[in-house]
Amino acid sequence: MDYLLIVAGFVLLIVGANFLVDGASGMAKRFNVPNLIIGLTVVAFGTSAPELVVNLVAAFNPTTTDIALTNIIGSNMINTFVILGAAAVVYPIVSQKSSRRFDIPLSFLAPVIILMMILSGELSRIDGAILLLFFAGFMYSTISRSLKSNDEQPEDFKPMKIWKSLLLITGGLAALVGGAQLIVPSATNIAAGFGISPAVIGLTIVALGTSLPELATSVVAAFKKNSDIALGNVIGSNIFNVFFVLAASALVRPLPVYKGIQVDLYMTALGSLLVLLFIYTNRERSLRRWGGAILLVLYTIFLIWTISTL
Repeated sequence: MDYLLIVAGFVLLIVGANFLVDGASGMAKRFNVPNLIIGLTVVAFGTSAPELVVNLVAAFNPTTTDIALTNIIGSNMINTFVILGAAAVVYPIVSQKSSRRFDIPLSFLAPVIILMMILSGELSRIDGAILLLFFAGFMYSTISRSLKSNDEQPEDFKPMKIWKSLLLITGGLAALVGGAQLIVPSATNIAAGFGISPAVIGLTIVALGTSLPELATSVVAAFKKNSDIALGNVIGSNIFNVFFVLAASALVRPLPVYKGIQVDLYMTALGSLLVLLFIYTNRERSLRRWGGAILLVLYTIFLIWTISTL
């Protein structure tokens, strides 16, 4: 039953995230918010909404705080090694200058900051507040850069009705909360049944499930040869996950560290560093297919090692 519940929870998360993005985007466009701003805020929030809701549910329960930490670390690891790797194998990913100079380095810096914060044995509420300040600075910088570009709606654009936007937003949020309420206890029960820690389940099954929106978005973008969208989606989600989702979780309840968190954070940082290095190996500043293949192989090796050490 727990397996069925966790699958049902993931379905609700995906449906809820799609409804939330569609409704919020429709509302924003009605009030003439530029498309680029919508992509950097509403869509980024929507693809990170599963992680956010799962984390908040986990953080409110003192027995499931491991899932709150591992869900974010695992999601960022999967985003970089699996999703970005798979998208690059489908079609080489061309990077934007702003991604190379700002977004990817910040994605690398995120796990490094967490490593320094957890020296006290937990991610405290003060740490959460500091992470939110980083996030505020990131959003200010991103929106400031975006406002410099002209972005007009096409002439045949028809705005979504307000009632429909509100219905989609409300339904999306309800589905997200319902999905998270199914996933967190089910994941804990599965871990107990196998005699393993919830941290391992959070790092793998829960993290993969909450990363499904990013996976779908990036792979579809790669197949359509809009590979820059895949890179922006993954890197933006990684930044959002740490500086907003994890910050909000720590504000709800201080998150104690789990065994092996340092290795997981090293691996997460390595992913962003490798992406940056691979991009600078060619004049096109793109993540080639061979780079994507290396990312996939490295994650497979890490996953096998993690399971073998249980």
